[in-house]
Amino acid sequence: MDFIPTLETERLILREHRLSDFDAYCEMWRDPDVVRFIGGSPLTRQGAWQRLLRHAGVWHFMGFGFFAIEEKSTGHFVGEAGFQEMRRDIEPSMEGTLEAGWGLVPSAQGWGYATEVMTALFGWADQKFPQVRRTCLIDPDNLASIRVAQRFGFTQLARVSYQGEPSIIFERAAPSGQ
Repeated sequence: MDFIPTLETERLILREHRLSDFDAYCEMWRDPDVVRFIGGSPLTRQGAWQRLLRHAGVWHFMGFGFFAIEEKSTGHFVGEAGFQEMRRDIEPSMEGTLEAGWGLVPSAQGWGYATEVMTALFGWADQKFPQVRRTCLIDPDNLASIRVAQRFGFTQLARVSYQGEPSIIFERAAPSGQ
């Protein structure tokens, strides 16, 4: 999709997903360490394919979405991050917000990549969608992701049950204060 921007950080390239990413994408989403706090169950090849296609649809309909994360030094796919509109059946509602999310392969965790990626993504979103509130949904045991969210000014909005599991909805005001 030619309307998905490419963003660069010191160590990473954030770009559209490519079909050539698919094997690495499947490997990432079938890793129990990756999905432990994101749904809890490894994805099948078909499940990974559906997730990948969902990202293209969100970009098409919403003008934002998830980016593939490529490590500059190796050219390897190391994760994905971005914004989504999931129309989740959850209260309080997250609809109409930029729901932030990020996931990295285990070898890319612990290196500050999530912070580096989200710095670039919030910079982009603050320019493109300045009046839209930001949210994220995080498992209460995912302390690393909670720290990333808090680093970007997210505060706890509500503790909820989502798909039968405890979760925390975090929110961050839009940069324009709206």
